Amino acid sequence: MKIRADILRTYQSIHTWTGIIAGLVLFIAFYAGSLTMFKPQITQWATPPTEQLQQIEASKYDQLIAEVIGEHDMAREGFIINFDEQSSPMLWYEKGGGRGYRLDDQLIHASFSGSGELITKASGKNELGTLIDQLHRTAGIPGEVGHEELGVLVLGLASILYFIALISGIIFLLPTLVKTLFALRSKKGANRFWLDSHNLAGVLSFPFHVIIALTVVAFAFHDLFYGGLTAIYGDKPMFEPRARSAVEYKIEQLAPISTYLEKVSDIPAGYQVKSMEFSGLSSPMPSLAISITSEGTMTRGAFNDFIYMNPYTYDVQINTISAMNEGNYPAIVATFFGLHFGNYAGDFGRWLYFVMGLVGAFLFYSGNLLWLEKRRQKQPQQTRSSRFMGALTVGVCLGSLLGVAVTMFASRWIYLLDGQINYAYLACYYLSFIVAVIYSFARGAAIAAIGLLKLTAVSCLLIPATSILALLLPNIGIWAPHSFSGLLIEIFALFSAILFFYFAAKVKHRAYHGEPNSIWAIAQPKQIPSGQTHPPLAQLSSSNLR
Repeated sequence: MKIRADILRTYQSIHTWTGIIAGLVLFIAFYAGSLTMFKPQITQWATPPTEQLQQIEASKYDQLIAEVIGEHDMAREGFIINFDEQSSPMLWYEKGGGRGYRLDDQLIHASFSGSGELITKASGKNELGTLIDQLHRTAGIPGEVGHEELGVLVLGLASILYFIALISGIIFLLPTLVKTLFALRSKKGANRFWLDSHNLAGVLSFPFHVIIALTVVAFAFHDLFYGGLTAIYGDKPMFEPRARSAVEYKIEQLAPISTYLEKVSDIPAGYQVKSMEFSGLSSPMPSLAISITSEGTMTRGAFNDFIYMNPYTYDVQINTISAMNEGNYPAIVATFFGLHFGNYAGDFGRWLYFVMGLVGAFLFYSGNLLWLEKRRQKQPQQTRSSRFMGALTVGVCLGSLLGVAVTMFASRWIYLLDGQINYAYLACYYLSFIVAVIYSFARGAAIAAIGLLKLTAVSCLLIPATSILALLLPNIGIWAPHSFSGLLIEIFALFSAILFFYFAAKVKHRAYHGEPNSIWAIAQPKQIPSGQTHPPLAQLSSSNLR
């Protein structure tokens, strides 16, 4: 396929600059998004097993609820019933609660002891998985614009550029796509190998990236889209508001748990009830949110669907399963969510999205490296813009990786301090990230890349090392993984440590033995021949002699 050279140069320029502008924040969003595919497992891994109380028989839930609301006033406002073996059978918020997340929520767990007595335990709510998800959604950019998070809007704009970069990149590659797609030409220099790897990753994952780009734009600017529909709907609300009840209910009027299970017994085959969250039980707008899961089914939420009903009248207000069949709009919205979350293919889909997320992060990092190499000068002194972009790329990308690794390593040790765990998570991440960026600009891209890769490798290695120490010294207050998913997290951390040590060795070799006229090279002092303490006189300029 032939395309005029001037057209190709135009698309190459578009691809380059849109990628460079959006690349750094998208790197963070993609690698954090890959971890978010296992958000519940990460949170469970980071939560002490002692904070979860043992599950009870299904026939005892009503007795548990009755005893709890008889002794605890806060539970009368709302509580959560869990059917998961890895969760306490009942819990409620002593502080916080509601939609969204907060860093200082306080929970009370309730269950029965072996002798049938009510037992309770207070704990903070671990939000490690949610904070990594927040990093994925905002790239770690704090602040709000109106009621929208600034980071979400920035990523929305970055995704528009990202989509343009995808299309322009494919058009630029069209003439040589078939011939060079799988040609990883390592013998033609590091720059050619990086370019071939970048192109291969981009082309093979192109459909995935288009899905992610479009869905992020929809998530980031949904309010603008809704606002634009006022031209069609006028003053008529798009969504019917929940009716406020004129009847005052009492919590003693709640039906047995089995009744609610019967009310949702007609859900499609394969769905299971995961939890029930009762809220506003003493208000005019009581609610029951029933979380249901189905492996390999496209769901409205990242991991589950929901049925919202009035817990006293059983009137269903929202059913995200049946909404798929209630017109085009709900089906389109649910499809956008499902495609972004990757929940339509079960565990296989999550692992696939996990890998594709890491490939996406590599795509943006390698794109920046290629930009820097293309603008590399042949003289030793590189341009200020190249040195700035090199330090920024290393500081932001590797600093963010280091921040997550340090936070995960520190997670179990922070519990020994008996403080606010989630605030400590934020401190670990942002302190590591900021120090990494400062270090990159202070020492330059080459030295910083080696140091940050080694630090990240050590942080990853300390994650399984902590578990080994917990097994050897069980009384120190930390714990080893207590589930198969937790063990997989530790194995991945070990694999990551090996990978980062390998990357550090390759970067170091390039720094000392690669192209000397590069921002990735470390200048070495000139060697003075043995027995000679000063340079030869011939090497001294007239200015040295004066």
